[in-house]
Amino acid sequence: MSEQTPGSAEPTFTAPGTLTPVVTDMWDKQRSWTLDAYRDAGGYQGLARAKTMSAGELVDLVKASNLRGRGGAGFPTGLKWSFLPAPDGLPRYLVVNADESEPGTCKDMPTLMANPHALVEGVAITSRAIGADRAFVYVRGEVAHAYRRLLHAIHDATDAGLLDDGFGLDGQQPLKIVAHAGAGAYICGEETALLDSLEGRRGHPRLRPPFPAVQGLYARPTVINNVETISSVPGVLTRGAAWYSSMGTERSKGHGLFSVTGHVVNPGQFEAPFGITMRELIELAGGMRPGHKLKFWVPGGSSTPIFGPEELDVPLDYESVIGAGSLLGTRALQVFDDTVSVVRVVSRWTEFYQHESCGKCTPCREGTYWMRQIMTRLEAGQGRPGDVEKLEDIAANISGRSFCALGDAAATPIASGIKRFRSEFEAGYTTPAAELFPPAASSIVNSQAQSGR
Repeated sequence: MSEQTPGSAEPTFTAPGTLTPVVTDMWDKQRSWTLDAYRDAGGYQGLARAKTMSAGELVDLVKASNLRGRGGAGFPTGLKWSFLPAPDGLPRYLVVNADESEPGTCKDMPTLMANPHALVEGVAITSRAIGADRAFVYVRGEVAHAYRRLLHAIHDATDAGLLDDGFGLDGQQPLKIVAHAGAGAYICGEETALLDSLEGRRGHPRLRPPFPAVQGLYARPTVINNVETISSVPGVLTRGAAWYSSMGTERSKGHGLFSVTGHVVNPGQFEAPFGITMRELIELAGGMRPGHKLKFWVPGGSSTPIFGPEELDVPLDYESVIGAGSLLGTRALQVFDDTVSVVRVVSRWTEFYQHESCGKCTPCREGTYWMRQIMTRLEAGQGRPGDVEKLEDIAANISGRSFCALGDAAATPIASGIKRFRSEFEAGYTTPAAELFPPAASSIVNSQAQSGR
């Protein structure tokens, strides 16, 4: 187990945890994205098993595995599927959220690039479990290469006859999978805004209830899951619920993708059981940049509260991270060393959320604009007396009062940044962030170029 030297400001990193490549197992294979490569590795065996099971048996199997949603909320997947009302003879749909776009989040697009058939097989299994014969994958439109690769995977699976029958309410229909390219709006990662966009309207969050399970796409019962969630389903079918639930912690079962970016030697994707620690992941990533110390990190992307070196040994599972004061989210683990200005980082995040606010509700529309103005002043060293307190007040009035979670996401880095690094924010009254922390010192590109890498 990792240990931190008592009284030391600099964390020490020792033995890493165990990796469990499942979704990522094929990423290093020759032409891993092709149907032949996927089938050679045992692909579509889970779908073959699913076609021998009833819809109820499939839902019960996924429930027994304790697979939780990978989109950030961690809601039990099988339970979510079971919320659909009893069949009424009319359509029901599966929608896969592939609109990955939060700063630091980078697991779904690599999955679509390296192993799109895992998603296609997962879509087929899930569609059978919920009685759907039409599924939609909503892909972020700017990632054209991932979109094209998904289109090819759907085409190849269809041509191979893998989706010809076994779907729909009677279990006898072919499955049609539609890959839909969005227009690049972060708000469409919110599930109801995604549905509006799919239906041809501007992506705005919907008032709930009714929930998508009852009235989702085209006002029909709809299951919405994330790419990683659905891509994890084939493993459960192939290897069993007991195999899946044997990994992880008591309440956060299984494996997940942990995306480590920032000031580590080797940033990358690490698929590991829930419960691995950040100390272990940093060791797996080769440690911090030589000559530098860890200053702060976020466990779930820019929308989650900031952690420091003292949280390095918090197990990365949903309950433990919440208990320590943050959220596991999408496991977008951004690492910042002692050369980084917290004010500058939070200012970039605030700009992002202000730009991506859909404008539907007043707290988010107006509040993110005000926060961006103040953060710009503080970063430039032109803050006004009371700006830090004003930021705290605005963030508190956005959080929990917005129509969807984007408002909370915008307020969180402001509130947690001030809580942990108040003096840096107050220094913005008189001193530019670039003077306190020269950007060149924190640039990974420059440092690598200077070292000849």
